[in-house]
Amino acid sequence: MTTIYDFQPRLANEQALPLEQLRGKVLLIVNTASKCGFTPQYNGLEAIHRQFHARGLEVLAFPCNQFGGQEPGNAEEIGAFCEKNYGVSFPLFAKIDVNGDQADPLFQYLKKEAPGLLGSKAIKWNFTKFLVGRDGKVFKRYAPQTRPEEIVADIEALLAA
Repeated sequence: MTTIYDFQPRLANEQALPLEQLRGKVLLIVNTASKCGFTPQYNGLEAIHRQFHARGLEVLAFPCNQFGGQEPGNAEEIGAFCEKNYGVSFPLFAKIDVNGDQADPLFQYLKKEAPGLLGSKAIKWNFTKFLVGRDGKVFKRYAPQTRPEEIVADIEALLAA
């Protein structure tokens, strides 16, 4: 059976990051976009990263251009935007698809492990979030409109586990 640790997504610089290296950490995996109404959530993601990183949280951002063409830039442009506007210091990955035939395998796995509303496997918009426990199991999926600050209690519970 596949586990979260079997995946090796590519960072923005195209270098693979084997998730095996993050075994034992709590992961917050988010599909992101720079020109979305939810883009200000980068502030909350960065705040959570700074607050909990030393305790074992890893925020992983995956830019995606599938929703309204809201992530048109290349890796360099996306990184510069995130750093300049939101001070993002957590890893940004290479731009991916999260739905359809070309969906990234990691997101195929996440959607299967934590379906959305009414069992939907599709990601409905930017800033869908998946929280993964230290045990590597997908704990919960959060809707795009759920602000990062709203999941702090779940993060704290998983960090304490």
